[in-house]
Amino acid sequence: MVSQCIIPDNYVIPSGLKACAGVFSPEMGRQVHGIAVVSGFATDSFVESSLVHMYVKSSKIMEARNVFDRMTERNVVCWSSMVSGYAREGCVIEANEIFEGMRSSGVEPNVVSWNGLIAGFSHSGNTLESVYTLRRMHCDGFMPDGTSIASVLPMIGEMEDLRMGIQVHCYVLKMGIGDDKCVLSALIDMYGKCGCTNEILNVFEGMGTMDVGSCNALLTALSRNGLVDKALEVFRDFEKQGVELNVVSWTSVIASCTQNGKDIEALDLFTEMQYAGVKPNSITIPCLLPACANIAALRHGKAAHGFSVRRGISLDFYVSSALIDMYAKCGRIGDARSCFDGMFRRNLVCWNAILGGYAMHGKAEEAMKIFDMMQKSGQNPDFISFMCILSACSQSGLAEEGWKYFNSMSEEHGIEARMEHFACMVTLLSRAGKLEEAYAMIKKMPSEPDACVWGALLSSCRVYANVGLAEIAAERLFKFEPSNAGNYVLLSNIYAAKGMWKEENSVRNTMKRIGLTKNPGCSWIELKNKVHMLFAGNKSHPQMMQIIEKLNKLSTEMKNSGCFPDTNFVLQDVDEQEKEHILCGHSEKLAVGLGLLNTPPGYPLRVIKNLRICGDCHAVIKFISGFEGREIFIRDTNRFHHFKDGACSCGDYW
Repeated sequence: MVSQCIIPDNYVIPSGLKACAGVFSPEMGRQVHGIAVVSGFATDSFVESSLVHMYVKSSKIMEARNVFDRMTERNVVCWSSMVSGYAREGCVIEANEIFEGMRSSGVEPNVVSWNGLIAGFSHSGNTLESVYTLRRMHCDGFMPDGTSIASVLPMIGEMEDLRMGIQVHCYVLKMGIGDDKCVLSALIDMYGKCGCTNEILNVFEGMGTMDVGSCNALLTALSRNGLVDKALEVFRDFEKQGVELNVVSWTSVIASCTQNGKDIEALDLFTEMQYAGVKPNSITIPCLLPACANIAALRHGKAAHGFSVRRGISLDFYVSSALIDMYAKCGRIGDARSCFDGMFRRNLVCWNAILGGYAMHGKAEEAMKIFDMMQKSGQNPDFISFMCILSACSQSGLAEEGWKYFNSMSEEHGIEARMEHFACMVTLLSRAGKLEEAYAMIKKMPSEPDACVWGALLSSCRVYANVGLAEIAAERLFKFEPSNAGNYVLLSNIYAAKGMWKEENSVRNTMKRIGLTKNPGCSWIELKNKVHMLFAGNKSHPQMMQIIEKLNKLSTEMKNSGCFPDTNFVLQDVDEQEKEHILCGHSEKLAVGLGLLNTPPGYPLRVIKNLRICGDCHAVIKFISGFEGREIFIRDTNRFHHFKDGACSCGDYW
């Protein structure tokens, strides 16, 4: 129109400004603003109102204010736009000043004005202001509508104020707005955040008709409360009922599985999602990748990476950091670094992801270089960064460097040490054999040590078989975590390692009396795009006979070479032959045996274990890596072990 020398008038310009607001383009909006000024329509009240709305929608609140201050006629729409704009930007004082200014100028706010204030505060995270404004609205004689309620309920959920949430629910029923789908979804969300699972289901079951929004709210609420099985059941019911589930639905249930230990189910759902024609987005991929990382499903992780590249979302901060973490946890620290180096911009999450990866692989030198690079780039470390660098120092026994970083937290960065940092230092000192120094540090802590700190000490007492300190740490842990079987097992193992069978039996009997059972050793290995789970002592795998036969042959070769099973790691009072038999059934050995049977010579093996690798398995897998000519990666609860040519990357220090 402009190119044909037709001058837009005061009817066309507002339409152009509305379009600019619709595509969030303040640059084009400024050009239209310039046309309005040149053509003499900039002072038209309709144009001015449209300019205020466009700048507010584009988050250019100061430019909106400049136009607003020059207006001679301000109607309720303009006032409401400014109130909403300031509230959405988190400018509480300015939003309330504009709101009161509207009243003092003789313009009475309407429901839209109030809703703009409530929704704006909710959007900017000003929880208390949002709730307070709803109360004020009601006290001033305005009846909150569905928009008001749907905006404030998530904030009540964030506050976990169940009493207030019930009051609002009662208001919804009293005013007859319980059929509003947005209100019902917000109620489900609120009850979910307050942990009221029965109320979640009651609200949902009371709905007349279901829409995808309320279905998604239910899935999210169930997932938040750890009800993953119920979330999966509900999801399948929605499918059967023909509900048109969208990307949010699929992402919610995938995230639920990932967060609650159902990693294989998460991978299967991702495949189903694509078959259903629903395209994953930049939220779905970071929800899926931790599942790949948890069970070292590298092929699935690489497929998700390829998908994110094709979709153009691989450089998204959250996708990139999840990819870095996935590759690191799958034993591909080089690929993790490649993802990191390929980023044009990096946020703190990405820096911490690569730092954590190097720490997990015991690469302290590389971690320290990354830590320095991060600060030189202008990115300040946070408490997670220091946890990663202290963990890296711990994996390599760098006590002096660990102290340097620990002290620099408060002295150079103003970060107060948390329990996790003290736990890292306790681990660092005690694993380096400085158990008494670690205990002295615990006693000097500014606040009472928690289970994280005592657990670090107890774990290291296992390495050095220090019964005295182990009993002290275990006594504290039994009070902090009375239902954590792992603490009892650790103490039992320490007694067993010292041959203190009476004390070992006493701990085991205590576990039986209070109903605690030891978590079985379990390992995962991905073969031909399928993840296999193997449990210690369990013979249910269809190839178990061949696995045992393969391991027995390797055991014979190992003995012929002068190496013998280290039966000290069998913490049971049985004869030597039985001890050898027990060692053969450790889950990481079974996983390696399965990998050897089902992959070609020279193919690398990647195994994840839910417990710490024992010394005998470590020695055996070192031998296998040299004898079979394989690279073998084992990730236990402590770190990564990269076995190659008969040696391990940990240098036998773990």
